Formats: sequence, C-alpha cells, structure tokens
Amino acid sequence: MFEKLRESIRDAMSRASSPSEGRAVLSMMRDAIVEAKVGVSQIREAHDATRAQLEHERHELETVRRRGRLAADIADQETVRVAAQFEQRHLARIDVLERKLAAQGSELALAEQEVAEMSSQFRAMAAGAAPSAAATSPELDAEPDLEALERAAARAARESAAERQLEELKRRMGR
Repeated sequence: MFEKLRESIRDAMSRASSPSEGRAVLSMMRDAIVEAKVGVSQIREAHDATRAQLEHERHELETVRRRGRLAADIADQETVRVAAQFEQRHLARIDVLERKLAAQGSELALAEQEVAEMSSQFRAMAAGAAPSAAATSPELDAEPDLEALERAAARAARESAAERQLEELKRRMGR
C-alpha cells in the first residue's frame, strides 16, 4: 500500500552521505509515517462506516420481512409481492456490503502492518544513523497520538485552502 513511499525513503537513505542528509531523510520518513497513520485512520473510518451501513441494511431487511409476514397474514398479495422485491434488494446489498467489509478489513490489516514496519525501520535508522536525530524524535518513545495527527492534517488542509483563496483573491484584484 505504501510501497512507493517506503522505496523512495530507502533510496534516499542509501544516498545520504552526511549526517545532515541522514537527518533530512529521517525527517522525511517521520512525515511519511504520519501520513501513513492518517491513511490508516481513514481506512478504519471507511471500514466502520461500511459496518454501520451493513447493520442498517440488516435492520431494513428484518423490517421488510416483518411487513411481508403481516401482509401475508391479512392476504394482501400486492404488499407481499412488493415486500419480496425489497427483501431481494436488501439481500443483494447485504451481500455486497459483507464482501466490501471483508476487503476493507484486509486492507486495514495490511496498512496497519506496513505502518508498524515503517515505524520499526524508522526507529532502527534513527538509532543507527544519528544519535541527535533519535534524541529529538518523539516517535521513538511513543507513537504519535492519532488525534494529534488528524489535527495536524486538518490544519495543513485549512492552511492550504487559505493560501488558495488568497491567491485567487490576488488574481481577481489583478496583483
């Protein structure tokens, strides 16, 4: 999932010939880990949303089945027919959502494993590359708080949007 990112960092680390270049690569790697953790968070949120959607569909299926039984009890054939159609639709949606949930679960597990490997590689490189980089790196002692990472990503997105708005305003004013 993050293979291109890992490959470019490995390449940069192998080309680093001075301690300052090594620290720069470690900084890039730390930023990449932060991005990857935000990506894992997004995958987890999508997985949770799919799970909620699946539960909703299951609830709707039970409602349709109950209504179909009630209609059958009063011999309302039209409502029974419509209930059967909706039951088939909900069953099809449930099937798709179950497969989607399984795929997202696999994707989440893979992404979490890759982030763990990247973090491990970062710790090893920081410990072997430059003691000063290891001393200034909070990732070595504890994993960054996910909420802090999300706040940082949101702040960066807001700053980027503000920059775009400023550029657009300047363009309109003819500057």
